[in-house]
Parts: sequence; C-alpha cells; structure tokens
Amino acid sequence: MKLYFSLFLAAEMFACSRAFSPAARQQLLRQQSARTLSKVKATVEETVVDTETQQDDAYAKVSMDEIVSLCKRRGFIFPSSEIYNGMAGFYDYGPLGVELKKNIKDAWWKSFVTSREDVVGLDSSIIHNPTTWQSSGHLDGFSDPMVDCKETKLRYRADQLFFSPITLKECGTTVGYVCVPEDNDEVMVKAAKKKAKALLRAAEKAGADYEAFLFKDLTEATAEQMSEIPSPASGKPTLTMPRDFNLMFQTNVGAASDAASVAYLRPETAQGIFINFKNAQGTSRAKIPFGIAQIGKAFRNEITPRNFIFRSREFEQMEIEYFIPPGDDVWGAFHEDWLSNSKEFLMSIGLREDLMGWDVHEGDGLAHYARACTDITFKFPFGVQELMGIAARGNFDLTQHSEGSGKSLEYYDESTKERYIPHVIEPSLGVDRLFLALVCSAYAEDEVGGEKRNFLKFHPEVAPIKVSVLPLVKNKEALVSVARELYDDLKMRWNVQWDATGAIGRRYRRADEVGTPFCITVDFDTIEKDNAVTVRDRDSTEQVRIPMDEVIPYLSKQIDGY
Repeated sequence: MKLYFSLFLAAEMFACSRAFSPAARQQLLRQQSARTLSKVKATVEETVVDTETQQDDAYAKVSMDEIVSLCKRRGFIFPSSEIYNGMAGFYDYGPLGVELKKNIKDAWWKSFVTSREDVVGLDSSIIHNPTTWQSSGHLDGFSDPMVDCKETKLRYRADQLFFSPITLKECGTTVGYVCVPEDNDEVMVKAAKKKAKALLRAAEKAGADYEAFLFKDLTEATAEQMSEIPSPASGKPTLTMPRDFNLMFQTNVGAASDAASVAYLRPETAQGIFINFKNAQGTSRAKIPFGIAQIGKAFRNEITPRNFIFRSREFEQMEIEYFIPPGDDVWGAFHEDWLSNSKEFLMSIGLREDLMGWDVHEGDGLAHYARACTDITFKFPFGVQELMGIAARGNFDLTQHSEGSGKSLEYYDESTKERYIPHVIEPSLGVDRLFLALVCSAYAEDEVGGEKRNFLKFHPEVAPIKVSVLPLVKNKEALVSVARELYDDLKMRWNVQWDATGAIGRRYRRADEVGTPFCITVDFDTIEKDNAVTVRDRDSTEQVRIPMDEVIPYLSKQIDGY
C-alpha cells in the first residue's frame, strides 16, 4: 500500500473554509490535520509490519551498463566534455558524486592520518623535476604491452586480449584461434563460443566438438600464434606483435618547447612522498616506524581506458608510505598489520565483505624490488579485479632517489645508534575505484508494502546526503518554519536536503534512490502536541518519534559514530 497525502484535498478544504468565521476555519483545519495524521500513521504501521523481501541477488544480476546509467541519471558521474561527444578515459563528478568522493577521502584521512599518531600528511606537486622519473624507473620501465590492428588502426593492451586455440576433440587438430577482450568468465566464454561457431563453419566443421577454452593473454602468444590470432576489430589476423608503450603524459614547462622543457604529469603519488621524506620526517620530528600519507591526482595515458572509472586516464590516489627499519624479520609483521587495517577500513565505510577477496602476488607477479604484495580484490560486474594493493617495497625507492639526487636519505635511529635507508610498506588505494566499489556494494532492491524498491545502501559516513528534511505540507507557515529551522541546524553539520514537493511516500523514494540514510518528517503533531519529529531509516523503513532537541545527538551517533 502506498503512502499518500492528498494535497489536492487539503487545498480544497482550505479554500472552502474561507466562507466560515476564523474559529470555524481553525476547527476545519484541525479536522483535516487529524484525518491526514491518522492516514499517515496507519500507513506507516502497515509499512513497518510488511517485512522487506531482501533481494540478495540484485547486485549479481546488475550489468556494468546499468551501473553507468545509474551514476549519470542520479548525478554521480558524467562523461567529460559530453556536449563535444566526450573524451575517452576522462569523467566529471556531478553534484552527488563530488559529495561521495569527498566523504571517501575524508573517511580515509580520518582513519589513517588524524586518528593515528604515526602518520603525517603531504600534498606534493603534480609535476616534479623530470629526473625524479629517471631515478624511479618510470621513464624506462613504466609501460604497458600494446598491440595494433593493422587494418582498423585500433589499439589494445596486449594483456587485456585473451586468445584460445579451437582444438577438435576427435582428432586433436587446431583449426584456428579465437580472441576476446578481458571480462568476467561468463561474458568471455559466451563471446568465444560465438566466434568458435563461426570459425568452425568457415572451416567446414560446423557442429564439431572442441576442447574447453584455454585462455591466455596476448603477451604469452608466440610469433607463429600471432600470425593466426584474429583481431577483435577486423576478425582477421591483423594484430602486430606486442610492444611496450610508455604511460606517462608528457608536457612542456616554460615558454620554450624544446628538450630542456620536457616534464611529465605524475603517474602516481608515491614518488612525491619519497622525495619529501627528509622534509616531512625532519619537520614533524617523526621517528621510525612512521608514515607519510597523500591524496592526489595522477595521470596515465592508458592504451584502452575501460570499465568506466575503474581504468581511466585521470584518477585520484590515496597512498601511504610507511617507513620501517630494515631486516628480513621486520617487514612481515608490519605488512600483516596493514593488510588487516586496510580491510577493516574498507568494511567500515560499507564495502560488502562477500564481494572482497585476496590476491597474493608471487614469483613473476612481484616487482623486482618488492618483498611481498597482496591485493584486496572486489567483484565488479565485469569480474574480480584489484581494488587496493599493500606492498612491501624494500628500500628501492629511497635508494634510487638518494643515488639520483646525490643527497643522503638515510635515517639515524637514536634507539639503535644506526644509520640506514628505511624500508617501506605501501598501502595504495584508488579513490575512483573505491567510489565504484561502494556504488556496487550499495546497489539494492527489496519490497516495501508490496512494491519493488531500488535504492542505494550507502554507509551513513560516506552517503552524499545524510538527511532529507520533509515538511508534511508546504502551505502551512508554522509547520514549514519549524522544518526550516531544523534544516538550517542540520546543514551546519552535514550535507542535508530540503524536499517539500510531492506526496511523502514519493519523497521517501527519491531519498532512497540516492542513498540518503535518514528522512525527517515535520508534521502537525510537531507544532501542536509533542515538539517531536518522525525519523525514518532508509534500510528498514522503520520510523521513530524523536524530540526536536534529541535529533542532532541521535543522528550524530548514527552518522559519525559518537
């Protein structure tokens, strides 16, 4: 049953009351108010009694296209330069998107910087002295494998295209290869089956049974195999051999555009921390172990930006370089602590644990200088992918910058009377990836009062709008003024929405759709009887009556945790 308040009927009754004396008009309004409240209360009770039918598989059924559409429709993310047909790999954050993004960064900073005694902050420049990137290895080694389609001129990352031989079961003959873009297993197999069917038909082997797909990315293909693997664009073997493509954006600094003016937009925020190690440590008087945290933009000229904001060319990182003493028996415990702390943080802001996993890098999966690296993964609609990395980087970076600059980056440990170059644990998390993961985690459907409801279950701490204030009617000055006063008080603390248009049930749904955790209804009882308001919880739809002077303490506990 829907929760309705008939504004039309109220207006009609009010108009008719003009024919009566002031006392009669007041009596008529009171009768109308009583009828309205009785309807509201009866429907509220019915809504609460009607248990929600949770759709646990709602997210399992959602596609990436639906997530992208939701983000644009509700004002979270827009394609950049959309009026000029957009620009691949770049996105603009809308009214709700900037709020959610800011809340993510604030929660991270609070958890890992202001709530700790052993981490300090930094905000380094986007453009560093170019020698920074020579020392760090980015000029020579920061690249992705690339292939081109010689016929269509399209370009792909070689490690994001997967090929498989089509081998006949009856004779073991390979009749050709299929090649599909990286996606979740179901999508890749479906696409490969379609291509295999066409391949068998062309080879006059239609309907023949073939072995299961053995997918490998193109970096593992031999020259002989590449001569037979079809391009996804042309359908013919027109792909080049994989070759390295440097991902850094180049620019020029100053009036001249020559070799001496060449600089780069930073591809990561970490190097800004390393080159400021001495400055930050000395001025903060920090003692090892301690960390330096930074949130900032980074830029990578991705060959094929894909999967919405998961892999884009302009993005934001939240990184900590946590400096520790050297020694093979030292780094393990610190690494484990950061693994635990990182997962705890992600869950504390609403990431679903059942969609998270671990990916431990071993062997060739480790950087040459790394002692260990473990990724926290997330199950996106396009498959399980890295969300956050926690690496034990050794002392590679500080050593490289010490040698490249000629400046000592050693630390004198007063407790051991030793000088050494510290080792580093690096928890690194992309703001944009976490944004996408939170939207996916929040996606929900249920039934309320027999009707399907789509909503976003954002944790109150990161929800872009914390509270929606709803005056029951908008043409009762005394009621509206009380609601406005409450709204003004609340917006001094949080991002709060005012919504006075439409039936109360419709306003609840609008708040639910953008993930607002609480709605406050100011009604006639508020101004005539109890000086209290109705606070509705988004997830349960339950409503409680709270005195006006207790609203802020109540919400503070729910939103801020204290």
